Amino acid sequence: MAKSGTSSRVLARESDSSRSAATRRQLVQAAIEALKADGYAGASARAIAERAGVNQGLIFYHFGSVADLLLAALDSVSTLRMEQYGAAVEGVGSPSELVDVATAIFREDLDAGHVTVLAEMIAGASSTPGLGPEVSARLGPWFEFAELAVQSALGGSPLDSVLAIRDVAYGVVALYLGLEMLTHLDGDRTRALALFDLAMNLAGLLDALGPPPPRPPQPGAP
Repeated sequence: MAKSGTSSRVLARESDSSRSAATRRQLVQAAIEALKADGYAGASARAIAERAGVNQGLIFYHFGSVADLLLAALDSVSTLRMEQYGAAVEGVGSPSELVDVATAIFREDLDAGHVTVLAEMIAGASSTPGLGPEVSARLGPWFEFAELAVQSALGGSPLDSVLAIRDVAYGVVALYLGLEMLTHLDGDRTRALALFDLAMNLAGLLDALGPPPPRPPQPGAP
């Protein structure tokens, strides 16, 4: 037979756990907003805590350090983006479709400020020991994501046999990040979007070429 008060203690622990999770979410969201508004240099424990409306000591209690909280903020943004963009590229089967999706994603990233979070974390990596490898590791899934997307768009095209899809995917991610950072820096997205228009024209040519013709059977082949 359970002792009196056992149920109350269990409920209390569950309530504490729920409050703890809520506090963590508040801090992560506040860190995201701080990176967007104040940059890495301005995303201090005090600034984040004020945005979250909590004592700054809770940052160290829940995350251990400000850097770890900011990495959690980057993880949160990356997880959301991966879910959204994974759904967006699902079913892409041609270069034109891929460029069309990439253009929409680019606009959304700029409007939502997602790129600012990554850009500020990359900037902070140059001044915070140990942060660089952590940020770099978080780019890995994006290279894999781009590789799958490029393969789905170029698979069977004339370029499929002459290009290394893995290298193309790396170039796509590097170019995409570079365009977002430059656009964020000067506030003018016109030139970047013009490049997407150019990419769409090139993709149209690839679409027109279609898949390569099947190879004729070799002598003696079954």
